[in-house]
Amino acid sequence: MQLLLSALTASSYLAGVPQGAPDKILGLAQAFRDCKSPDKCNLVIGAYRDADGQPWVLPSVRAAEARILERGTPKEYAAITGLPTFVSQALEFAYGSDCEPLKEKRVAGVQTLSGTGACRIAADFYAKFLPEGTAAYVSDPTWPNHIPIFGNAGLDVRTYRYLNRKTNRLDLEGMLADIADAPAGSVFIVHSCAHNPTGVDPSAEQWAAISQALLKGGHHVLVDMAYQGFASGDAERDAGALRQLVKDGHSLMLAQSFAKNFGLYGERVGTLSVLCADAAEVTRVESQLKLIIRPMYSSPPIHGALLVTEVLSDEELSAQYYGECALMAERIESMRTLLHDGLVAAGSEHNWSHITDQIGMFAYTGMTAAMCDDLMEQHSIFLTRDGRISMAGVNGDNVGRIAEAIHAVTKGGVLGEA
Repeated sequence: MQLLLSALTASSYLAGVPQGAPDKILGLAQAFRDCKSPDKCNLVIGAYRDADGQPWVLPSVRAAEARILERGTPKEYAAITGLPTFVSQALEFAYGSDCEPLKEKRVAGVQTLSGTGACRIAADFYAKFLPEGTAAYVSDPTWPNHIPIFGNAGLDVRTYRYLNRKTNRLDLEGMLADIADAPAGSVFIVHSCAHNPTGVDPSAEQWAAISQALLKGGHHVLVDMAYQGFASGDAERDAGALRQLVKDGHSLMLAQSFAKNFGLYGERVGTLSVLCADAAEVTRVESQLKLIIRPMYSSPPIHGALLVTEVLSDEELSAQYYGECALMAERIESMRTLLHDGLVAAGSEHNWSHITDQIGMFAYTGMTAAMCDDLMEQHSIFLTRDGRISMAGVNGDNVGRIAEAIHAVTKGGVLGEA
């Protein structure tokens, strides 16, 4: 009896645990699954779908996997920092083979649990080694998970202006002003390409101006790169912003993901890298990254890393991969054009040119929360309430219905004031 009372007392704290708020995006995904309409459309999911609306495993990845299985690669633990060959190939893919810091061995790099894990390790590193109360600036809007990642690490999360909601284009003037007003030594999280959720990317000239403003403020930069190659179909072009920032000599980290561009969503494969002054600094930084990783998840999974390494290190597979990546980008771009043209054909009088001007998986439509609610409730078209739609969910079979439904809920309304 005494043991039972002790057990009840020990577990009683659980009675005070409150119900956590559901994840907004995962909640919408569940609502889509629960919907009984035969015409329902999922424009929420951040994963590529082919022209038939089905998940697509890249043939180059399939071929790489067959090779790995045939070799019988053992399933041993990776080191805390991951597979060295993968980290080396991944960083060269991002920074370029001609990157001076890479050639001089001034880049500390570790394998991570995709881009999310890379961002969290970076956040913990900043919190540990930057002054207490350091501000971490994320774009307005940004990928929602950025906010708890940096906030839970103890950083003071703030926002910088990014999207002009009246035009659905970049608010460069506001962004530069907010960079200038930020306390010196703040952390700025920037998206290198295919900005999530807006699809609005600065031009090369605008990136040059942003880079100079960050340098002038003495700020630290974390580049979140989840769509290299997927955005434009050209991995070199998509890395342009990162390489500009490296060339300009920033205090810089890179969170790199291979989920979208390799279709390795469930493999959780990515890297975090840190630009350092010299090889001795690399050694010290990597030692501290290990101390963060070891009690968090000890070491990363190896299968996705082996796949990426096999593709990028083989000339034939690499060439095949680049072609497949271009095909994904081209399909997304063609869906943007079809949706734009469908809205015009439906009779919409709104200017939808921002849909084709944006890039990457997501389009920021400018629809209000009420319009989004109407789309879901009246037309069974599911999307986030900020008006973001996943272009991967659009295909030749449903684009006409989507355009008609968007026209129906936006007719007579005002876009860009969500």
